[in-house]
Amino acid sequence: MKAASRPNKRNSYWKQFWKQWDLQSMVIPGVILVFIFSYIPMYGVLMAFQQYDIFAGISGSRWVGLMNFRMFFDAPEFFNVMRNTIVISLLKLVVSFPAPIILALMLNEVGNMAFKRFIQTVSYLPYFLSWVIVSGFVFSLLSVDNGTVNILLEKLNLIEHPINFLAIPEYFWSILVSVNVWKEVGFASIVYLAAIAGVDPTLYEAASIDGASRFKQIYLITLPSIAPIIIIFMILAIGNILSAGFEDILLLANNPILRDYSDVIDTYVYRVGILNARFSYATAVGLFKAVISVGLLVIANKIARRADVSLW
Repeated sequence: MKAASRPNKRNSYWKQFWKQWDLQSMVIPGVILVFIFSYIPMYGVLMAFQQYDIFAGISGSRWVGLMNFRMFFDAPEFFNVMRNTIVISLLKLVVSFPAPIILALMLNEVGNMAFKRFIQTVSYLPYFLSWVIVSGFVFSLLSVDNGTVNILLEKLNLIEHPINFLAIPEYFWSILVSVNVWKEVGFASIVYLAAIAGVDPTLYEAASIDGASRFKQIYLITLPSIAPIIIIFMILAIGNILSAGFEDILLLANNPILRDYSDVIDTYVYRVGILNARFSYATAVGLFKAVISVGLLVIANKIARRADVSLW
């Protein structure tokens, strides 16, 4: 009976597939792209266990086992790189993660549709600017010579002399996180606005009749309704905890003075592994980051299952 049921399941699967061939064919380009750019390059992970020679190639390079990983763990920059990566990621998680949720909740309460669309447009625009342009804005605003921030602080008599904000390491984390929130918050709020739009309006009507204020309606109706979406994005954010950023840090922290506060795993791999042609070392550091990220993702997903929400 079991052997007979398996062919039936396969036949029903392929029968359903051919019924939806037009829809299934739309997935094929995405599958091909993922296979080419995500699975085929995995062959290069072997470099992490080799002393890679560009002339010998992966197949001819000498195997060194875990030597590259031990070199990273013993590197004098290891502690500093890991500290910066974790701290910057946690700051982005604590500040940047709730920001789009708060913006979506605030926009949902706006009754004037023209004003609401204006705010949405203004908040979305920074997302479509490249980090090169955004970094130029930041340098102009914080410039010592005619920088808007320094001029404003001087007019308010809060400072006597201009401050070179991008040359003071202690200010870098705050500047980085603030710029990230400004750039990403509008676009990230789209998903939450769509989730809020799907909440049953009768729930708000019933709560209003019972005398619930707008804040109570948000706390008791809106947030629980969009909680599954919030949890899913939280799981993904925890999985990316070691991805503190690359373009933003590379462009904003172009001053060697900031390296003690700005050097994260991605910039370290680029600077030490790529620029110095230590390809095996860079691959080992990247593989270390990927393994830890997968572990964090699995743990976060297991914890989220207690709320009956998970990625798999």
